[in-house]
Amino acid sequence: MTEVDVLVPTRERPHALSVTLAGLAAQTVAATRVVISDQSDRSVAGDPLVQSMVRVLRRHGTEVDLDHHRPLRGLAENRHHLLSRARSSHVLYLDDDVWLEPWALERLLTAIEELRCGFVGFAVQGLSYLADHRPQEEAPFELWEGPVQPERLRPHGPGWDRWTLHNAANPTHLGDRLALAEGDWRAYKVAWIGACVLYERRALLDAGGFSFWDRVPADHSGEDVLVQLRVMEARGGAGILPTGSVHLELPTTVDRRSVECYEQVGL
Repeated sequence: MTEVDVLVPTRERPHALSVTLAGLAAQTVAATRVVISDQSDRSVAGDPLVQSMVRVLRRHGTEVDLDHHRPLRGLAENRHHLLSRARSSHVLYLDDDVWLEPWALERLLTAIEELRCGFVGFAVQGLSYLADHRPQEEAPFELWEGPVQPERLRPHGPGWDRWTLHNAANPTHLGDRLALAEGDWRAYKVAWIGACVLYERRALLDAGGFSFWDRVPADHSGEDVLVQLRVMEARGGAGILPTGSVHLELPTTVDRRSVECYEQVGL
């Protein structure tokens, strides 16, 4: 199986992080490494729940690197720092408030190997919205028929409206709509994917990664959007259904988002 480093940025969320790590520890395919870049005021390394899950991961043969990375320079810098620590051919960026189904990592690795594109991902599902059906937001849904191709998407241009596919429980409803047999999956077209994205590391580096971090103010947003638009244009990208990621639905730790990275840096 392909080697993969799971890169987890975290800040002031030890309990949520422990849930995320518990999901990683229960995967059918173990990650090669888990790299945690912690920007909490006080390191989460001393939290008993985090310690317990780190022990489980290491017991299962996964290397765990927990780095207390300060000072705060913004989301893009933290993701850049994580990428600088990666060694494997593939990297999974996983937010600290996401739980994965046990088959999730294996499914993503299978998908990226078969599709041969720059990234694949699971849109996180908000299960508190399960009864909230939004057919208008699901309208842009389009499966990839045949190989995933590079796409040039730009803000508010063709394909941009796909972002609504990932609101609330829309990913859950889209997966149910496909009525796939157990173990089957399909790739679909996306604008971008948040919180759970597997990249071919070379494709990410060739697109510049998050090296633009010092060109945006610390209170930015959309750093992953910018990177995915660049990777998609060069190598293509896809969402995978059914999704294997669940959002823990905690309040954001980023209160100020003054600048969109693609507006400040350009594409």
